[in-house]
Amino acid sequence: MPMRSTGGLKQEWEPIVLHKPKMKAQDLRDPKTVNKALRTGAQIQTVKKFDAGLNKKATAAAAAVNVRKLDEAAEPAALEKVPVDVRQAIQKARIEKKMSQADLAKKINERTQVVTEYENGKAVPNQLVLGKMEKVLGVKLRGKNHK
Repeated sequence: MPMRSTGGLKQEWEPIVLHKPKMKAQDLRDPKTVNKALRTGAQIQTVKKFDAGLNKKATAAAAAVNVRKLDEAAEPAALEKVPVDVRQAIQKARIEKKMSQADLAKKINERTQVVTEYENGKAVPNQLVLGKMEKVLGVKLRGKNHK
């Protein structure tokens, strides 16, 4: 039988405090929990979020100011689209190089949808994208001839 050592045994009597686990935020919003707290007289904090759950971002007066600002704006109402001659130049050069729209998109590091929108005239011209296309296709797409 193993023997225990008899020397140096001490017993420590430190108090141990047990705490209730903190309630989750979800449980704190539970109507039953809120009613129980109200009955016991516990302190309750309520916060009303401004326009929470509504799709309203401004009052009618603020909306009227925004409409007036839009009316006073010096910008044109419609955005400029890709001109017909640029669209045709892109298509013609791409077909001459025997590239698909997907191939051209890969070479200019853009999505296929971007090339499609440029060829269909639905895209708003971006000088960077047109510059990439010029390099890959070897055709001038920007400048005095195309406005």
